[in-house]
Amino acid sequence: MKDRKVIITCAITGSIHTPSMSPYLPVSAEEIAESAIEAAEAGAAIVHLHARDAEGRPDQSPALFKPFLDVIHSRSNAVINLTTGGGPTMSIEERIQPAAVFAPEVASLNMGSMNFGTYPMLERFKEFKQDWEKPYLEGSRERVFRNTFADIEYILRTCANNGTRFEVECYDIGHLYTLAHFVDRGLIKAPFLIQSVFGILGGIGANPDDVVYMRRTADRLFGGDGYVWSVLGAGRNQMPIANMAIAMGGHVRVGLEDSLWAGKGQLAHSNAQQVRIARGLIEDHGYEVATPDEARRILALKGMDNVRIGGNAQVTAIAGR
Repeated sequence: MKDRKVIITCAITGSIHTPSMSPYLPVSAEEIAESAIEAAEAGAAIVHLHARDAEGRPDQSPALFKPFLDVIHSRSNAVINLTTGGGPTMSIEERIQPAAVFAPEVASLNMGSMNFGTYPMLERFKEFKQDWEKPYLEGSRERVFRNTFADIEYILRTCANNGTRFEVECYDIGHLYTLAHFVDRGLIKAPFLIQSVFGILGGIGANPDDVVYMRRTADRLFGGDGYVWSVLGAGRNQMPIANMAIAMGGHVRVGLEDSLWAGKGQLAHSNAQQVRIARGLIEDHGYEVATPDEARRILALKGMDNVRIGGNAQVTAIAGR
């Protein structure tokens, strides 16, 4: 297995962290594009993308995605992965728009509704530049991040004719069983990418036993060859979880969406910095980092020529349910 190729996904900005938390968090279209391209040059095969408005607030408007998507598509061979999670304050109709409009090679898909607690960040971060930031974090005490069975089916059916595959985000063991339900119904077909998420308040923890349990359950439900396994460790768990997963035969996701840090008390200066750290871990294990085209083969993706990004792609919102 020494020639094994490990896929690095880099999540560039996300919807968890607010702009006041780090001067290095990409917010503008130009910042997001440049950060994604730098991450790809550092070794990320996949770039996972959200958009932000002028105040840094998460926003799923396709018109905000298009400027950075066109730049990334024209200057990089990286696999583009668009969120359908968007942000916890958004409707499912808002969240689906970018994936439906641009038909990316990959889109993320959370496998269930959950409590998603970001309010503990208020213990670390006290001053905010934008009025929306503190209430946004505080609101997670009572907010449910919704993804019902109907919501998941809506996303799958909306993207069914686009050839988009999914980064299936599983925040707890029950999410694996929800995935099995949709596999049994034929709405998700192998090979699929399971992104196991560890260390989010409201989901499974980040203990090594949790990682083993998640992997063992996925193997039992889907077979060792039926899926591709990757991990995401939140915050300070990012690199320890990544290192463990690499040793277990998995792939990794890093990026400023998931963690602002490059070490204890050290803010990461870029997404590329985190990619380079992950790359070092992979190479220390004697493995190689997968290129974008190798990731396409591993995940059976449709290829970058079959997305609606760049050129004459039209930004037209789709109708809701």
